[in-house]
Amino acid sequence: MGARALRAAKLAAPINAAMMFALGTPASAQDSTAGSAINPADTAWMIVATALVLMMTIPGLALFYSGMVRKKNVLATMAQSLAAVAIVSILWVTFGYSLSFVGDGPWLGGFGRWFLAGMTMDSVNPAAKTIPEALFMLYQMTFAIITVALVAGSVADRMRFSAYLLFSIGWFIFAYVPLAHWVWGGGFLAQAGVMDFAGGLVVHLSAGMSGLVAAKVMGSRHGYGSDNLSPFDLSLAVMGTGLLWVGWFGFNGGSALAANSRAVMAIIATHLAACAGALTWGAIEWAKRRKPSVLGMISGAVAGLGTITPASGFVAPWHGVIIGVIAGLVCYWACTSLKHRFKYDDSLDVFGVHGIGGLTGTLLAGIFASSAIGGTAGLIEGHPQQLLIQLYGVAVTFVWCGGVTFVLLKLVSAFVPLRVSLQQELEGLDISQHGEALQ
Repeated sequence: MGARALRAAKLAAPINAAMMFALGTPASAQDSTAGSAINPADTAWMIVATALVLMMTIPGLALFYSGMVRKKNVLATMAQSLAAVAIVSILWVTFGYSLSFVGDGPWLGGFGRWFLAGMTMDSVNPAAKTIPEALFMLYQMTFAIITVALVAGSVADRMRFSAYLLFSIGWFIFAYVPLAHWVWGGGFLAQAGVMDFAGGLVVHLSAGMSGLVAAKVMGSRHGYGSDNLSPFDLSLAVMGTGLLWVGWFGFNGGSALAANSRAVMAIIATHLAACAGALTWGAIEWAKRRKPSVLGMISGAVAGLGTITPASGFVAPWHGVIIGVIAGLVCYWACTSLKHRFKYDDSLDVFGVHGIGGLTGTLLAGIFASSAIGGTAGLIEGHPQQLLIQLYGVAVTFVWCGGVTFVLLKLVSAFVPLRVSLQQELEGLDISQHGEALQ
């Protein structure tokens, strides 16, 4: 190096250090690049997995949900999924990622990555040392997006769009971000040993419990229990199911955070659970009603997918079949007997499918977990304590998300009405909320 270049480097060093200090880059984040070896294969797989999980919300969930509402609410239902993508993406980059995955405090992370400050092309997160940190951040963003979007299914056909936007912002901040840190970011649930490979607690139980509370707070749709509230176009829902099913390979397989055998095992278990869930739900309907419905089969498939999610990276592929059968049985019961018993109008059965599925799968992970696959033994392998640890995680998620949802809805209602007027509900949310309608 020449003398002039050496002098320039010496002059630039304190300037660079000052800039890094001003951006708030913590020592831990700077040190995360030391000794890292970004793997091209892992990076390529995680790019694909990220795209697959984003596809689960738009168009997957948008089609799945909109196919099950009435024609006059199709566009409004799609708008909620689209809005979740836009809002959560901005909030995640602003502070969500930092509070969830930077720092290992018991309750929240830190502010070292506020607006992604200090993130470089080569920096990595300690949770995923073989892929760029930016990719890890993006992958986790897609989980936050679909979780917020899932909640909307419980209050479809009646929630005001402005109220949905305010609620989504608050729920992301006070429900999703803390829970993601507690389970995946080194928080107190992770320290207690709670297993959640891809979102049984963080995604499915949180959304399901929040959806149940929202449905109870907002009340039933006009005509619930007497009018014909049958789906507008189940073909849309079937296409949405297919996109969700394929996207779930990135959801569960990508949660291995590497292109390795564990990812493959998770994908196989995921696929088999979906198959078993669809067949089980269809068989129940066939036995009880003499006809297996298309709605039932796709509901069973999604139930199987949601239930295997927390266990997918901890169990053998054949466990996926058992878990899928259990999912079909339990979620069918929740969407019929339990729902009718307590008379709540969960429009698209978010609690019955995702909430009960996430709860069941989290507990089953504590039963079937194999140390040879995930490094942790479950009840069957002689570690009954793991089931109690899983139950602890379920209880915390249940109480926290339910409580946050109730308080947020009450706060939002102080600023804007939660639901549309009766006249607007009768004419449809497409017209009343967006000034558009299907012809």
